[in-house]
Amino acid sequence: MGNAWSSQRGAAGLGATLMLSSALMFAVLDGLIKLLGPGFSVWDISFYRFGCGMAILVAISGRGNPFRGRDLRLLIVRGITGSVAFFCLVVAIHLVPISTAMVLFFSYPAFSALLSPLIFREPITKEECVCVAASLAGVTILFDFRVEGALLGHVMALLGAISAGLSLALIKKLRETNGNIIIYLYFCLLGFAMSLPSFILDPRIPHSVTEWLMLGGIVVSSIVGQLLMNEGFQYCKSWEGGVYLMAEVILTSVLGIAFLGESATWRFWVGGLLILGSAIALNRRKLGPVAVGEPMVPPDRSLV
Repeated sequence: MGNAWSSQRGAAGLGATLMLSSALMFAVLDGLIKLLGPGFSVWDISFYRFGCGMAILVAISGRGNPFRGRDLRLLIVRGITGSVAFFCLVVAIHLVPISTAMVLFFSYPAFSALLSPLIFREPITKEECVCVAASLAGVTILFDFRVEGALLGHVMALLGAISAGLSLALIKKLRETNGNIIIYLYFCLLGFAMSLPSFILDPRIPHSVTEWLMLGGIVVSSIVGQLLMNEGFQYCKSWEGGVYLMAEVILTSVLGIAFLGESATWRFWVGGLLILGSAIALNRRKLGPVAVGEPMVPPDRSLV
């Protein structure tokens, strides 16, 4: 009993650490995209992010077929849903205020919580639903949500949230039989294929060392963030990981305050506390004693 409780505490702490570290990498990614400016379209950024990411992952995969994975259909679907989520968010930002787009998009943990029990029978309790709702309220406060802009923008943001929620559920399922590298490799493959035609029609080549460095940072932060996230799903549920990942909005705001001169308003503090409080509450629930007879199955390290 004592060993099971200790094992659960360690897994809960490791899962939260991996997800929060992933959120930090995604916050760096957000900041670099913002600094890169509007001169690079979503197709340009996607081409470099996914194309270079795929090349790096293939290089570090070693000998043999790097695309050999288990459940090929699910890997492809995950790649498509992840790419659709990214594209929808960028389109939404162009059509509605960024605060509106981000609030709608960051509802994805709720969709993951809804879809996971239906598709993969991943349970969620009433208390955990409250944590998800509190984190969504925190994002709404932080971004000062308002119903503004074109209807299509709202639809695209919600479609992106649904795709992201489904993508999290798929990653959780895929981690049972696949390593974290192969999952992101298929994401890069599908994202690269979807962005390539538009990039070829109107390519944007970096003209300065600074632009190359920022694109390199986008590639590296994407790889590290995705691999940390994929690994984290070995230790937490899909929607639970989504709540941890919502720390991205707080960390993005912190980076903006620290490096871009943005102000820390009451919305930042109240919204941030709600999001972090939800993540802490989820983690504390997992630190409780293991029920008698509940199996403790360690993650399969051979899949990494």
